[in-house]
Amino acid sequence: MTMFLNDDNINFAKYLQETDMQANIKPASVYLDDMLENILNPKPDYSVSPPWSSMAETFKFRKGEVTVWAGQNGSGKSMMTGQVALGLMKQKQKVCIASFEMKPMLTLNRMIRQFGGDAFTYSPEIDTQKMLGIYNRFESFTDNKLFIYDQQGMITAKKMIAVTKYCAGDLGVTHMFIDSLMKCVGGEDSYNEQKMFVDELTAVARDYDIHIHLVHHIRKLGNDETRPSKFDLRGSSSIADQVDNILIMWRNKKKEHDSEQGIEVDPKIPDALLMCEKQRNGEHEKWYDFWFDRNSQQFLDRYAGSLHDYDNNGRFGR
Repeated sequence: MTMFLNDDNINFAKYLQETDMQANIKPASVYLDDMLENILNPKPDYSVSPPWSSMAETFKFRKGEVTVWAGQNGSGKSMMTGQVALGLMKQKQKVCIASFEMKPMLTLNRMIRQFGGDAFTYSPEIDTQKMLGIYNRFESFTDNKLFIYDQQGMITAKKMIAVTKYCAGDLGVTHMFIDSLMKCVGGEDSYNEQKMFVDELTAVARDYDIHIHLVHHIRKLGNDETRPSKFDLRGSSSIADQVDNILIMWRNKKKEHDSEQGIEVDPKIPDALLMCEKQRNGEHEKWYDFWFDRNSQQFLDRYAGSLHDYDNNGRFGR
């Protein structure tokens, strides 16, 4: 079952008191042994792919890295990262979501809807048994793979680092989602605090061999049609410099507005773009097209494509 984490059931003391010296000072033999082991028995590639085939060959989530998910308010960042979390769990990864902008029930409601796909139809006449079946299968799917940190509002950077270390060290979490950076650092112009927090996140990802997903906002642009870049991240420019990957979400609001006004639009034009603006250890920095399925709340990487099959007992496809 999904596990809810809060300050009452977690002992953070060990992680709050841990110092860089304790974590980083090691005998040289540790590295020499690892080097020899890698020569004799090369490690397999432990990176995992996003849930879309269009990205699978050109972008990876690697251990020891930090990915920034950026976009304007309402761009769909949290919706997309929820779908990514489902894809990671399908690949046997352990995930923790720390959302300080949405209550856990809203986060889970969206994910269950994405999980259920076509089988999860919102209507005045809800088939109770079918809904219960989806909830039960979601519980089984997420069992010991999904953890939720239950806190809204602000959290100190020090506490967020401790939460992340606890999840990685005690729970075996391999992917940590933090939504968002501005809930961990007080002011938008607190550049030094932002730099220090992101620097600590990169150290935790490296030392605990996990992948950290950090949701962030971009500054207000001239209009909705302007496509942002990594230079539009709010706050310190060091954020883009320090992280390993930058993925920026852009929502095609012109297409939405024209459709709402009765103006004919070409449905083959993407509803959103996910722009890879940085991939430090990859060879590609591509832009990926997406279409949004409102019923399932899933993003699809092909026009009129099939829904992602997270729920093996559900009904999928068009």
